[in-house]
Amino acid sequence: MAAGVVEIVDVGDDVRIVRLARPDRLNALSIELAIELDEVLAAVGADNSARVVILTGLGRAFCSGLDLKDYGVIPNIDGLSVHRIASRSMRVYSQLTRRLRSIPQPVIAAVNGPAYGGGMCLALGCDLRIASDDAVFNATGIVNGLTSTEMGAGWILPRLIGSANANDLMLTGRKVDAAEALRIGLVSRVVAPDELLAEARSMAAAMAKFSHFGLESTKQALWAELEIASLDAAIEFEDRNQLMAGFTDNLPEAIRSFDRDREPVYLDEPRRDLFEQPDGDPTGE
Repeated sequence: MAAGVVEIVDVGDDVRIVRLARPDRLNALSIELAIELDEVLAAVGADNSARVVILTGLGRAFCSGLDLKDYGVIPNIDGLSVHRIASRSMRVYSQLTRRLRSIPQPVIAAVNGPAYGGGMCLALGCDLRIASDDAVFNATGIVNGLTSTEMGAGWILPRLIGSANANDLMLTGRKVDAAEALRIGLVSRVVAPDELLAEARSMAAAMAKFSHFGLESTKQALWAELEIASLDAAIEFEDRNQLMAGFTDNLPEAIRSFDRDREPVYLDEPRRDLFEQPDGDPTGE
């Protein structure tokens, strides 16, 4: 389905591909694209049948960052001062990181070609990152006389690759190719350009076999625990998540499928055997 400058492609019942579609501008971020991408991600997030999302770019780039020639104007600016217009414009872009984090489905960034500035930030906001071997990452803000710390990159990147590597990228503005991105942990896999989308789809299909609850709660926990200050608090948080998962029929289904040599089918249905007495009477009377 085409949606202006952002495309959505359904892959079966479980996977959605969200593709930036301004290939003539190397998918550069304009106000129009940012607003539409936020709306599309919100719609996909509300799609209860979608389990995994793939974010990629159309053409030879993932996203080349802010469109410096035609970045557009935010809507509904009548009566606003210049400062208010500017701050609202910034939030149009920065809210994309929040949106990627908040939707329940894990998001795989399939980085095809350049991911500069805000494009690198979009990749950072995703839950997994894989790249084609011609991908290039660059913190472009500082090169353009601004700051590289944008859209949450100053918070996410040191936690992802460590402060030494993050400071190197953010303060020097140098370009990082796919091989180095893999070495420092910026991405987890690198494949040939013509294999990238197939690799992302294979990852998504494998993940989609898991339960909705398992995927959603794992994503939520991984983000939340970046902000938890102690191991004890993290364990308490994880204990409760795992306990909630244990009240579904998923683990018994995993055991049944193993015994019967078949693939498990996770439905997240309540686990009834925990509440039944040996005679099968749930009340015990």
